[in-house]
Amino acid sequence: MEEGTIVHVDYDLYNADSGDLIETTREEVAKEHDLHQEGRTYTPLVCVVGAGNLISGFEDSLLEAEADKDISLEIAPADAYGDKDPDQIETISVDKLLRHVRDPKSLYIGGPVSIEGRQGTLSYLAAGRARIDYNHPMAGRTLKYDYKIVKVIEGKEEKVAALLEANTGQEGFEVSFDGDDISIIVPQTMLFDPNAAMQKFRLVTVLRDSVEAGKVSFVEVHEPRVAADADDSSCGNPSCEDPSCEVTDCDAGSEEE
Repeated sequence: MEEGTIVHVDYDLYNADSGDLIETTREEVAKEHDLHQEGRTYTPLVCVVGAGNLISGFEDSLLEAEADKDISLEIAPADAYGDKDPDQIETISVDKLLRHVRDPKSLYIGGPVSIEGRQGTLSYLAAGRARIDYNHPMAGRTLKYDYKIVKVIEGKEEKVAALLEANTGQEGFEVSFDGDDISIIVPQTMLFDPNAAMQKFRLVTVLRDSVEAGKVSFVEVHEPRVAADADDSSCGNPSCEDPSCEVTDCDAGSEEE
């Protein structure tokens, strides 16, 4: 694949030493290894070859890969997430750990913890001591990838759509072009995303690097609120003749006993 090519990749990622499946884009493989996640949509990874967004061993393999060809490779820690650094492992008191944990019941070996703004993994908890590993969870592991490039994106419009979805996790973008300028109507779901503003800045860089975009415009469409049905606010008394009455328990027109 040439550098800058946008591709869809199906892959299975294993721990090469244990053979355990770590991640997959294929639903049937997840079910086979009892790692299926209900509600998840299993789709190929969309990536830009040579963009540096993947581990170096995988990036190098993609540059040599061909479409529709099954590829299997092992990647040493140095070309993956690095060797485990002992300086990134800290032992602290359980009291200090509990001061940084909202729910002590959520603690478990191998689980994530955040200590003074640093994200780590709890690797030991006993005798009043806790060990926190701040290395990447896959540091020190030799990885095995089984993958296939299932699609090569060709058209400019298709490239833009793929990049938008891959970098936001959102669907439903409406894209139009005026020369090199791109206008993008963002989906309604993105309007409520607190990270949307930062995503837009990143998308502009991605689009300019990948499709040589000129001006990039994001259009937010805020639909009008649907007016309530007139009957919903009208008086509940059918004998009431006051058109301005909005009281549902109105007793106008009723007879006193």
